[in-house]
Amino acid sequence: MGLLDRLTSARLPVALTGLSAVLSIATGIANIGSAPAGPLSPYIPVAVQQTAGFTGAMTGFLLLLSAYTLRRRRRGAWYSALLLLPLAALQGVIQTSPYSYPLVVLSLLAIPGLLGNRDRFDRKLSLSTSQLAAGIILASVQVYGTVGAYALRDEFPAIRDGSAGLIDAFYYTIVTASTVGYGDVTPDPTSTRGKLFGLSVVVLGVVSFTVALGTLLAPLLEARFQRALGRMTETQLDLLENHVIVLGYGDLTEPILNELTDGDVPFVVIVPDQARAAELSDRGMNVITADPSDEEPLRRAQLADATAVVTATNNDAEDALAVLTARQLRPNVRIVAAATDRENVKKLKRAGADTVISPAAIGGHLLVESALGRGDTEDLADKILKDEGPSDRTE
Repeated sequence: MGLLDRLTSARLPVALTGLSAVLSIATGIANIGSAPAGPLSPYIPVAVQQTAGFTGAMTGFLLLLSAYTLRRRRRGAWYSALLLLPLAALQGVIQTSPYSYPLVVLSLLAIPGLLGNRDRFDRKLSLSTSQLAAGIILASVQVYGTVGAYALRDEFPAIRDGSAGLIDAFYYTIVTASTVGYGDVTPDPTSTRGKLFGLSVVVLGVVSFTVALGTLLAPLLEARFQRALGRMTETQLDLLENHVIVLGYGDLTEPILNELTDGDVPFVVIVPDQARAAELSDRGMNVITADPSDEEPLRRAQLADATAVVTATNNDAEDALAVLTARQLRPNVRIVAAATDRENVKKLKRAGADTVISPAAIGGHLLVESALGRGDTEDLADKILKDEGPSDRTE
C-alpha cells in the first residue's frame, strides 16, 4: 500500500481518533488538581481548568469507545467521533497545559480524515436481542433505584439532608447495584421499608450488571473461538481495503501467499477447508472459512474495496465458478486466475478473469528454450524464483 493510500485510508482517522482518546484521558488525569502552566493560564480560572481536566478524561473514555466502534464502520460512531474530537481539542485548550498540545493537534488532524472517509462508515448500529434486553434491564434498574430512593428519601438521611437530591439518589443506586457500597448513603437503621428497598436494589443491580457483562463478554469469547478455528472476526474484516482476495488454496497458492506477504500487501484468503484455514491463521494470515464461489464470503472479505482477486487452485472448474461470482458482484475489479490445463484458459477468461496464466505452458516454454539454448532462460527462472544465490550453471 502506497503512502497516498495510507493517508486516504479509513484506518488513519480511526488510529488518530484512538490516539486522541488516549491523550485526552492521560492529559485529563494529569491536569486534575494540577497547577496551571500554559500561556492561557492567567485568562482562565483555575477551577475551570481543573474541571476541564476531569471532563477531558471522561471525553477521552467516550472517544475511546467511539474509536473502537469506528473499526466496525458504524455511522453512529462516526457522528459521535466528530462531536467528541472538537470537544476534546477545546478541553485541551482550556486546560492550558503543555501536555495538552499533542491532544489538540491530533484531535484536529483526525477530523478531516473522518470527513473524507464518510462513505466508508455506512453501517447502522445493529444490536442483538440479548444486547437490547440487557441494556433495557440495566437502565430500568437504575431508574427504579434512583426514583425509589428519592421517593423514600425520608428513609435515607443522606439523601434527605443532602443538597443534590436526584443526584444523591442516583449515586446511591450505582454504588449499591454495583456492590461497591461505600456506606455513606444507607437506609435508616430503624426503617424496615428502607432496608427492603435497598435489598431489592442490590439483587436487581447484581442481576442487571451480570447480564450486561455477559452480553459484552460473549462476543469476545466468540471471537477467540473464531481465531482458534481459523476464522476472521467481523472487526478484522470491517476495515479491509486496498487488499487482495485469494480464492481457494492449491499447489500454486502457497507461492502467491509468500509473494504477498514479502511484498507487505494486505490480503485475505477464502478457503473451504477448516484445517487449512486454521493453519494459515496460525501463520498470521487473514482467513475466511467458506466456499470461495459463494457471494456472502466475498462480501465479508470487502470485495467492494479490494484491489484485485486471485485464484490459483488445482481445480479449474471451481476457479471458474469463483471468478464468475466475483465478476458478478463487482464488474470492475481486476481478476487474475491460473489455469491448470491449457485448454481452460479461454474458459476462465469467459468466466470473467482479466488475466489467465498457464504455469504448465510457461514452464514448458522455458524448458524448451533452455534445451535449445535460446535466451538466458535460467537467469529468467532465477529472477522469477528470486534466487539470490550463485548459479550452478557451467558456461
